[in-house]
Amino acid sequence: MASIEPLVQRLSSFSHIKQLQAHLITTGHFTFLPSRSKLIELCAISPFGNLHYATEIFCQIQTPFKNDWNAIIRGFARSNEPKISITYYQNMFRKAKNPDALTCSFSLQACSRFLGVFEAKQIHSHIVRFGFTADDRLVTTLLDVYAKTSDLISARKLFDEMPSRDRASWNALIGGLAQGDQPKEALDLFKGMKFEGLKPDEITVLGSISACSQLGSLPEGETVHSYIKESNLDKNVQVCNALIDMYYKCGSVDKACDVFRSMGCRKSLVSWNSMIMGLGMHGHGPDAMKLFNEMSQTGIRPDAITYLSALCACNHAGLVSEGLSLFKSMESSGLKPNVKHYGSIADLLGRAGRVKEAYEIIKSMPSKPDIVLWQALLGACKTYGEVELAEIASRALVELGSHSCGDFVLLSNTYAAHERWDDVGKVREAMKSKAVKKIPGFSFITIKGSIHKFVNGDQDHPDWRDIYKKIDEISLRINSMGYAAETSFVLHDIGEEDKENVLWYHSERLAVAYGLISGGGDGKPIQVNKNLRICVDCHVVIKLISKIYNREIIVRDRARFHHFKDGACSCGDYW
Repeated sequence: MASIEPLVQRLSSFSHIKQLQAHLITTGHFTFLPSRSKLIELCAISPFGNLHYATEIFCQIQTPFKNDWNAIIRGFARSNEPKISITYYQNMFRKAKNPDALTCSFSLQACSRFLGVFEAKQIHSHIVRFGFTADDRLVTTLLDVYAKTSDLISARKLFDEMPSRDRASWNALIGGLAQGDQPKEALDLFKGMKFEGLKPDEITVLGSISACSQLGSLPEGETVHSYIKESNLDKNVQVCNALIDMYYKCGSVDKACDVFRSMGCRKSLVSWNSMIMGLGMHGHGPDAMKLFNEMSQTGIRPDAITYLSALCACNHAGLVSEGLSLFKSMESSGLKPNVKHYGSIADLLGRAGRVKEAYEIIKSMPSKPDIVLWQALLGACKTYGEVELAEIASRALVELGSHSCGDFVLLSNTYAAHERWDDVGKVREAMKSKAVKKIPGFSFITIKGSIHKFVNGDQDHPDWRDIYKKIDEISLRINSMGYAAETSFVLHDIGEEDKENVLWYHSERLAVAYGLISGGGDGKPIQVNKNLRICVDCHVVIKLISKIYNREIIVRDRARFHHFKDGACSCGDYW
């Protein structure tokens, strides 16, 4: 090994590796275990190696040793076919060769790449069986696999059982919780990590920022940002990009802009794309287009995501001519529109009432329209009462195998708006026969760090009586201003008074009412998140609430943000 190590340092091509192999064979050193294993490793993982050739060398060995197995397993773990690593790992057992800690580590790295939680559990049992649990780095690798495969129960159990935890262990669990369904727990860990004297790094804060984005919690996001500035981590471009994304998802596009501007000349393509998308989601279409044009002057070339972000901005702001012009300019920029670009432009036309043009765009696509495209058209048909096109879109969705409850509900609502109750009945029968259930609407609001969730007509909240009293008070005050409920959007065959009652207890109104009675007169915006699109009548009511109570209200629905202030909304009543 001492004689070939200097040669290894000088290798720079695959032909050099083959020359080294020839040297080992002619000098009789190929059978020498360290040299042979090093050769397989070079073929398997070096930038100029050849994994197929490494496999051929490995297969020529009659009795591979542990280092030979480790080299080939490591090679496949880093390849485009990581699952093959597990095949070699299992074959190693069949040959009566017990793994060492490195074998388990390389195999777990493969599991992490193809999300093989079942295989990881098998390796976990071997780690316990062969006594490798004291290897902190190996246990952290296992923890990372559990976190990435969303087996958060196993990840947390493993973490809690670790006698000593380093920064990598904390980062693995924080990242897994943030990407999974436990963002609040991820932020608790971030605080706990600091309490235990470990200093969070870039990876830690990226996981914590992601958790804030999921929660939509601006105060938590600001806390993490404060730590980032104190620790001088705001010089990291990836961290700044994550902050831009977090701030606009938490409802503060102004703070997102502050981070973006503070980056100066360090802005990457991702920075520009995130900021354009953020401005668009908040209804600042003209500003997004201005930024798009500014980007071209900096020398950074827009990519397909940049164009999609700009098209979405046009979509949310109703900038039809700008969107069409942008769509046409893609070809001249050397970019071919994909199905998402076509979907955005079809949605833009559909929302503007140009439903037939949207249908023509879909028909003109070079590739087959996907489910999302037809759903966008169906949504436009429901809004503008295009029954025939709604039926065409619905049939296309069925042919594509879509069983989304939203598809059936949109068609049913289109029929209901025209009082075609027999057709509504047929759609609902089809839903029953296919066991399709409507996704219930819900909203949530964070008050003093606690999340409060509401569903339509909710009476499970401990303060529901006070909330309903506030709803009655709101009703009296906005009725005195001439408000009349928009009951045409309550698509049930029931009386007018019943329709009004259905509207008054929508989840977003309950959340806003709770925000009013819980937030007092602190003047801070009331922020509500909703899983579906806000309905037309709730949109009108919340605009009036913002004026009467002199409070800014931010509602993040499925598609965008609505900033209600002084009786107006940032969307300009276009969403």
